[in-house]
Amino acid sequence: MLRFANFIFPEAKDPSRDAEYIAEALEEARLTERLGFDSVWLAEHHFDGNCAYVDPVTFAGAVLGATKTLKVGFAVAQVSLYHPIRLAEQMSLLDNLGRGRLIVGVGRGTAYNVYEYQGYGIPHTEASARYEEAEEIMIKAWTGETGFAHEGKFWQVKGPTLRPRPFTRPHPFVLRAASSDHGTAGLAKRGLPFMMNVQSDENTLARLTTYKAAMREAGHSEAHLTRSLEQCWVWRNVYVGETDAEAERVGLPYFLGMVDHRSSMRERVSSEQGQSITNKNPVYRDPKVGLLAGSPATVAERMAKIARMGPGGVMMQFRLGSMPAEVAAASMKRFAEQVMPEFNRRMAAAAE
Repeated sequence: MLRFANFIFPEAKDPSRDAEYIAEALEEARLTERLGFDSVWLAEHHFDGNCAYVDPVTFAGAVLGATKTLKVGFAVAQVSLYHPIRLAEQMSLLDNLGRGRLIVGVGRGTAYNVYEYQGYGIPHTEASARYEEAEEIMIKAWTGETGFAHEGKFWQVKGPTLRPRPFTRPHPFVLRAASSDHGTAGLAKRGLPFMMNVQSDENTLARLTTYKAAMREAGHSEAHLTRSLEQCWVWRNVYVGETDAEAERVGLPYFLGMVDHRSSMRERVSSEQGQSITNKNPVYRDPKVGLLAGSPATVAERMAKIARMGPGGVMMQFRLGSMPAEVAAASMKRFAEQVMPEFNRRMAAAAE
């Protein structure tokens, strides 16, 4: 059965209100648990106000302390910005604090915001290679019973056994991001699940079809494919209104404002410095692709469509851009109290 999660990604345009935004994000996590969602997911972006809490590793500790059963995942930790041993220690501590509720979602880092790498003094051209090496080191540190050692391009490390030891053995569950068909196929060949950025339903189906074909071609069993799909997640921006018209009237302006804010810093830095990673805009800029807004019945129908594609879960960003916390909370409540039951009814009817 498809699992539902909340992607807590609060925009913070006004620096003087940072404490307020962060407190609201923590209350959103508490509400997520009370409403019965499976998990919360946390983002990482620096310097631009696109994500109020900025550091998902630190914020995850607060969320785990404020909740009892809610799983907490990263979508994603920008691994290329960290020292891998420090990150392995932090994740191991979080895994203990949550007693196994942690999902270590990892990726190379942003594919759009060059200033995030500049701010950390890391060439963006090194991001992928740093990510791959760092992940290897983290696994060694988590699983080394008598110590760890690594000699690589970016890091040369050698140490005794990592402490604290992970609560989850052999290590916390790791979920990798894939933003292309090539990346998806690569993870499938390794027999690993993946998380997907915002895509249209058509592109989501195509990506999952690629994943299934690549996993079968690599010789993985159907049982392993099924288990892996159950751990795959897709992302949607969601606003649930009382009616379709009300959902579009309220949700669309906040969505468009969010997209504009997320691109403004990137475009300004590119203009001032003449440096950027890519000139392409994210696919979710188009509201027909990037926003799922509708009545409870409409949203339930779309969720049933996604379920039939085969992923294990949908992470949904409910608070879009400058949307007030109470507006997002109302949308979340409509999803939990009306969409979930309608979705379950539709899936049960389809199974008969």
